[in-house]
Amino acid sequence: MTTIHTVSNSASVMKAGQQHVFSSLRMKPLNAPITSWVGKRIWLVGASSGIGAALAQGLLDAGASVVLSARRGDQLAIVAAPYANASVLPFDVTDTEAWPKALATVLERLGQLDLVVMGAARYDPTHSWQIDIDQAKKSFDLNVVSVYRGLSVIVPQLLGQGHGGISLIGSISGYTGLPRALIYGATKAALQNLCETLYFELAPKGLGVYLINPGFVQTPMTSANDFEMPGLMTPEAAASAIMRGFERGHFEIRFPKAFSLLLRVISMLPDRLRFALLHKTTKM
Repeated sequence: MTTIHTVSNSASVMKAGQQHVFSSLRMKPLNAPITSWVGKRIWLVGASSGIGAALAQGLLDAGASVVLSARRGDQLAIVAAPYANASVLPFDVTDTEAWPKALATVLERLGQLDLVVMGAARYDPTHSWQIDIDQAKKSFDLNVVSVYRGLSVIVPQLLGQGHGGISLIGSISGYTGLPRALIYGATKAALQNLCETLYFELAPKGLGVYLINPGFVQTPMTSANDFEMPGLMTPEAAASAIMRGFERGHFEIRFPKAFSLLLRVISMLPDRLRFALLHKTTKM
């Protein structure tokens, strides 16, 4: 009886411990929630239009100090014009030598960095029978390699500070292969893998890492699409979703909720079922 009683107690302790672990995993956010934007020092790369411009405006309205970067200085100036807490720093993210200079300028203006959002990208709808090598090179250079260029100078800076966060704007098209996303989807899948590795290695060192996965958003990039775009959102709605994700400490910030969750679930299904559902969902 004593042995049975001891085993029973041990099992109860183990069960309670497991429940505590699972409860902690459910409840604790993967990043520290951003409870206030007032005074936050943010560098937003890819801020001249679309999601980047709308996010810049949302952050500035909330009281953050934001440096806006992109190639098009005239468009950045339009976004920043109404705000005393905004400054503009145009540069070409595909220029490796431009990144250290840009970071130095940002630090001169802000002192330190609380958050860097990297969202410069291009989107060229492409079928498998329309491969353009030059287009593929340009897309990977801007969407992926430029992120590595930025990380090579930003990560050491944030580690030296001992705080701060990095956010990459990916896409739910990175979950699985999709029609006409032959190049773009592959670049975003690369960013998803990259961001997961960044979180694995940098979160234990005290840095925040965020993966933003938008669905379809009304931007200049999607304006050329001639197919139905489920869950289409405005840039302003996308920016609000991103800010909520930061505020809740999420690692992955995906939207719109229903369509992004559906695609995420489909991506984990067996191949035969996944392809059938994707054809039905995309109507392609």
